[in-house]
Amino acid sequence: MKKQQIKPTRSKFNILRQICNIIPQRTVSKLARETGAEDKSRTFSPWSHVVSQAYAQLTHSISLNDVCDSLQLNSGPLASVRGATAPSRNGFSNANRQRPAEMAEQLFWAVMSHLGEQSPGFAAGRRRGAAFRFKLPIHVVDTTVMELVANCMDWPSIGGAKPRPKHICGLTCRVCCPTL
Repeated sequence: MKKQQIKPTRSKFNILRQICNIIPQRTVSKLARETGAEDKSRTFSPWSHVVSQAYAQLTHSISLNDVCDSLQLNSGPLASVRGATAPSRNGFSNANRQRPAEMAEQLFWAVMSHLGEQSPGFAAGRRRGAAFRFKLPIHVVDTTVMELVANCMDWPSIGGAKPRPKHICGLTCRVCCPTL
């Protein structure tokens, strides 16, 4: 018998679909009614808003245009995630501005309790593993050459090479906040 090769996902929609399937079916619509987010939605439903936010987080999207354009291009696979629709730029911006943030917070706690019911060890608390035995925080440093700035400035040549300014950005791994 021939072994089947496991192919990694070529699209982030498979992972997005799996994440969205973890959320209980009617939780988002129930929370939207309770928090008043459903009153502020016309064509862009609260479920589509949650899916769009999850997609933006999953793909590390840079801007609102990036999220809207990529979801418009992939509207077919997006519709298979419980009928979610791609947002327009204006609709997504308006939803982010007008809908209450309490809905997202309550959704987080509802999904956390749901996962705790399914697997009691999931929400039992933090387990101390290898990552937590370090006493001092770990810092990740990224130094990228800023080509645009280097090309725009008039630099004197030193040995035929142009000196280039560097942008140094650090990241604290515990809290995932950038430090300069």
